[in-house]
Amino acid sequence: MNALLRTGLRLGGAAVAAGAAGAALLWSGVYDVGADAAHTRPVYALLEYARERSVAVRANGLTVPAGLDDAERVRRGAGNYAAMCAGCHLTPGAGPSELARGLYPAPPNLSQREVDAASAFWTIKHGIKASGMPAWGGRMDDAHVWDLVAFLGRLPSLDAQGYRELVARSDGHSHGGGESRPGHELEGGHAHAAGEAHAHDAVGPEHAQAATPHDAAGAQAHRHGDADAAGAQDRAAAHATAHTDQAMPTKPRDPPQADAPAAPAHEHADGHSHRH
Repeated sequence: MNALLRTGLRLGGAAVAAGAAGAALLWSGVYDVGADAAHTRPVYALLEYARERSVAVRANGLTVPAGLDDAERVRRGAGNYAAMCAGCHLTPGAGPSELARGLYPAPPNLSQREVDAASAFWTIKHGIKASGMPAWGGRMDDAHVWDLVAFLGRLPSLDAQGYRELVARSDGHSHGGGESRPGHELEGGHAHAAGEAHAHDAVGPEHAQAATPHDAAGAQAHRHGDADAAGAQDRAAAHATAHTDQAMPTKPRDPPQADAPAAPAHEHADGHSHRH
């Protein structure tokens, strides 16, 4: 009993020592997490095994729909692959992209690799932590994910020309998440395309009072830019200043004296009488 206790204490002490050493290693920052520095062999093997098992266990509970080889599903998935996946996972006949060369671990070339349908679905929907693989499920419904999986099943059999033709026949980047809507949404609930001209509402009473080449609402057209929101107050001040300057004479007049005799009125060609 005493021997068993001593063994347990030794093992417990070794575990505590190992944990302390690991904590000291992490605190020191000596382990390089840069994407241009490869993991050590033990760390890479551990991460690879954890990823494979995690995906396999979760994909095991999925039901793969029938008809993933349907031509229509493959056609629909082609456009989303070109828009969302090709930059990392490449296309038939093409070499590594600039993005793919900068990622570590390197994303697999799916134009040369067959994939398990259930695992591919889970990975596309949920992504992989700390790998560069995003979770597309937040903006992409399951039907579109399965269409993409259907395309992945066909991809390794395509050459460069066949890939381009299939993408050209697809619906493009379309998965119901607003990704195809041009322009942007304004606070008022209406959308404008980038660079589209629209009119501002009047920013103050100066617009209604000033006689300027503006339209009846005192609005002026401009083009959207990234600084629109930040410069709204500056433009409003500029509008007011321009109108005020236009209405004022170039030289300020002296205030009228209370006891000064009234100047005779005379009539201008416009029919209005004025007193100086």
